[in-house]
Amino acid sequence: MHLFKKTVYFVLFVGFVFVVGGIGGVVMRDRVMPSLVAFFPSLSRMSVFQDLAGKVTVIEKTEQLVVREDDSVDAIVSQPSTAVVNIITSETKETNAQIFRTGNSHTGVLLTNDGLIATYDTFPEISFSQGSDYAYRVLLFDGSSHEAKLVGRDTFTNLVFFKIEGTFPAIAFGNSDEARPGKKLAVIGNSFEEYQNRFSVGVLSQRNKVFNLSGKTVASSEKWEGVLDMDLANAGEYIGGPAVNFRGEMVGMFGQTVLDGKASYFLIPSNGIQESMRLAIERRLDTRAALGVYYVSLTKASAFGNGQLVARDRGALIYTPSEKSGLAVLSNSPAEKAGLRFGDIVIAVDGKEVNLDNPLSLAISRFSKGSKVDLLVLRGGAEQVIAVQL
Repeated sequence: MHLFKKTVYFVLFVGFVFVVGGIGGVVMRDRVMPSLVAFFPSLSRMSVFQDLAGKVTVIEKTEQLVVREDDSVDAIVSQPSTAVVNIITSETKETNAQIFRTGNSHTGVLLTNDGLIATYDTFPEISFSQGSDYAYRVLLFDGSSHEAKLVGRDTFTNLVFFKIEGTFPAIAFGNSDEARPGKKLAVIGNSFEEYQNRFSVGVLSQRNKVFNLSGKTVASSEKWEGVLDMDLANAGEYIGGPAVNFRGEMVGMFGQTVLDGKASYFLIPSNGIQESMRLAIERRLDTRAALGVYYVSLTKASAFGNGQLVARDRGALIYTPSEKSGLAVLSNSPAEKAGLRFGDIVIAVDGKEVNLDNPLSLAISRFSKGSKVDLLVLRGGAEQVIAVQL
């Protein structure tokens, strides 16, 4: 009986060892050893690990990220679309009752909730006139129409301002200084004979810092300089309309000028529009200062191209291609009265350097008529200060 118990205990013990050992062997073979071979590939050269190496499976997990761009700009332009208006211009003076005339349509943008509207005047002082012979109506997104009053014209930016009575959705302004080439913009136009927005999407191609609205090969001290370029098909259909970023904020307004007989399209930066709007609200559009010169903004390219003749890469060179002083400095202008000459380089205005980020025309426009400013001028290789009453 005692021998029988010992035999039973021995068999149970051996069985337990086999079970535990078997489980441990499986774990070692399928889990531990393959991991060792995976972490230490050199072990696979040993015969004892060769069979295990063949059982190692390396699983690579690849995650695929899909970026999907919505093929509709509706979500982007839904809010700014309500701020785009259609301005109808008509002549009220009837010269012949038998002649049928339709009104001229222009795209405009509501800038404020109390009804201040801006558009771009393609042909300054011709497209819009003030007086009893002309009437203006504005068509809104909700189908309503409102009589509009011409508030004023900013000859510096070629923007024209109208006012309608009531409360309306206004467009949100973006910071045009933060607009970067390569970014996509959505453009809205509305120049049909009835309210109907049209849309397009394009890429901001560059910041053209030396483009001046003078319509000449040289810049005018009385015209805005520095625009945003955007390659867009049928750009003429969007003049006066906003270009908005993908947050729905306006970064510019489409404008047009004719240079050498060819139409050039561009965006007036939103920061410039806001300054012009402020003057319109304050009824001070006609108080911008004037200097009376034509000039060329100097750049690194112009400095290199002229060698030692004009070895500067910033400033404003008073200049005209004809090289006639009377065409570079306007007769009886503040510039002529102060003694500015053809070939002078304006380096600074009241201590602020003139460069591509602060061109001469913009530096002068910050002052009001009658202001006295000191111009730091380079003449004949020597610097001098010239006082000018604008």
